[in-house]
Amino acid sequence: MFAPSDALLKALLENVRTIAVLGAKDRPGQPVDLVGRYLIARGFTVHPVHPKRENVWGRPTYRSLAEVPGAIDLVDVFRVPESCPEHAREVLALPVRPKVFWMQSGISSPEARAILEGSGLAVVENLCLMVEHRRLF
Repeated sequence: MFAPSDALLKALLENVRTIAVLGAKDRPGQPVDLVGRYLIARGFTVHPVHPKRENVWGRPTYRSLAEVPGAIDLVDVFRVPESCPEHAREVLALPVRPKVFWMQSGISSPEARAILEGSGLAVVENLCLMVEHRRLF
């Protein structure tokens, strides 16, 4: 597994404005809820993505990445590792690819990483976006 340096993480995050959160839920106390609310409070444009929910964090919620309007800078993955390869392929099919495919703490997928290798996307695994952003900024 690739462990990005602090300098690389900071460089990646400095250019992120729009984030799609895969597996978005607004259940209080759940990590995805804490991270989503943190990102919104820090001024990011956050697009919740969940196949069954309609309104997360008071925002329209999209069934898939393909439904998110406009370009996405970072895809934040809160899904089981087995779902990550499917999402990696979904990212490659977007008309404008994001810069970063970020798998949250406890989530890593060698298969997703292999699918995205050579695509120009940075792949981050097993790190919490909120923790790293707070620590670096």
